[in-house]
Amino acid sequence: MSIAPAEHAQRAPSRLGDLIFGNLARLAAIVTLVLLGGIIVSLIVDSMPTIEKFGFRFLWTSDWDPPSDVYGALVPIYGTIATSIIALVIAVPVSFGIALFLTELSPVWLRRPLGIAIELLAAIPSIVYGMWGLLVFSPIFATYFEAPLGAVLGSMPIVGALFKGPPIGIGILCAGVILAIMIIPYIASVMRDVFEVTPVLLKESAYGIGCTTWEVMWKIVLPFTKSGVIGGIMLGFGRALGETMAVTFVIGNTNLLDNVSLFSPGNSITSALANEFAEAGAGLHTSALMELGLILFVITFVVLAISKLMLLRLEKAEGAK
Repeated sequence: MSIAPAEHAQRAPSRLGDLIFGNLARLAAIVTLVLLGGIIVSLIVDSMPTIEKFGFRFLWTSDWDPPSDVYGALVPIYGTIATSIIALVIAVPVSFGIALFLTELSPVWLRRPLGIAIELLAAIPSIVYGMWGLLVFSPIFATYFEAPLGAVLGSMPIVGALFKGPPIGIGILCAGVILAIMIIPYIASVMRDVFEVTPVLLKESAYGIGCTTWEVMWKIVLPFTKSGVIGGIMLGFGRALGETMAVTFVIGNTNLLDNVSLFSPGNSITSALANEFAEAGAGLHTSALMELGLILFVITFVVLAISKLMLLRLEKAEGAK
């Protein structure tokens, strides 16, 4: 019997590839953290002049007067939070309905083209949404939605304050609706993908004991995919918080806060930055805009932290059961 040549002997796998891959992955993580830290530090440093002059008063005053170097962030903060919450209130149930239809109710021949159509909505540039919202959507919205809504709800106590004023179309409510249209593709796509990874055996078992489609979705699919669903909602919320051009077109871009009506024009942090940053002079004006950016960063961080806490509480509640 001949002995196999030494060159054909099996060689032990080299650890060089694993070492290089591990170090590259570690470097990518470090670079991400360094970039994040650099952004935070630069925002804080550039915001120091207004932080030192106005302190926390910057957060709850509405004066914004660049010629007098008087600044308050209440109007942009209110506009940012209000438009994003309106967008979520509209987008989440619509996205859930789309994902439910695509995964459980849609005919097979319709699922793929409809899913592609939903995803294509995410590819439309935000400036196109803004132009369409200003020139086409806002006049229709004012006539056929704001006017009837104001007539029905405007005279109600407490809630009526949100729906008073002339229906001019552009404003906080219109910006929220445009944002909802923009974030629906993101949330719906994530929900559809996570719904599809639910084990078929679980759903068939529920149908087998007589559950309806709604009961299967509510009691089987949603508990199994809650992490992905909340992640998709937070993705859409972050998209709404950071949107610039579409909001700039339809929110009205005014720094007045005479009332809390959703019909009135307003401002957001992103639209204020887009409108004023190029013309801001060195000094307090630029510093105030940088502090707005820092506030937006903090708001986004708080939203992500709340989503993580929600997931931890849900997991702890499941463990208790």
